[in-house]
Amino acid sequence: MSETTPSQADGERSEGDQAGLDPSALNDHRLMRELETVHRTRHDTFLHGSEDALEAHTRRMAELEGEYLRRHPQRLVTADRTRAGARAREE
Repeated sequence: MSETTPSQADGERSEGDQAGLDPSALNDHRLMRELETVHRTRHDTFLHGSEDALEAHTRRMAELEGEYLRRHPQRLVTADRTRAGARAREE
């Protein structure tokens, strides 16, 4: 059985795990900050990151977004951000 380090007790993953804090361990404010960061850095990672960096970034972004959606299944969806809304803009 492995011991939990102090940082793991705060939600940080062990070295063999993916980088970053476990999204489920983040409070809402920290989760939003992490999401803002991952979205802000996505374009540069896509254009200039190594294959490993892009895979890690994609995985982390999916984890964070998945946690947000789990917490907020009834989030506000703007009509313009739906297929019908997009089609209406094109007409």
